[in-house]
Amino acid sequence: MPKRFIQLADVAEVLDISSAQAYALVRSGDLPAIKVGGRGQWRVEATELEAYISRMYEQTRSFVESHPFGADTPAE
Repeated sequence: MPKRFIQLADVAEVLDISSAQAYALVRSGDLPAIKVGGRGQWRVEATELEAYISRMYEQTRSFVESHPFGADTPAE
């Protein structure tokens, strides 16, 4: 059975970013997470991570569609 919650270090590994960047995503609210335990360690639900990845794909797709490659290049 897959884990429901993921540590920030594992989130960082999945996204290939630093732990500090994963923490910033959580603190900014871009990636929903909860604090658990006496020391308040952050955990991200696996479904939230997948939803975040899907949102980033959609945002990237929209960006690419509105900024076509080479559109800024002057015609010769």
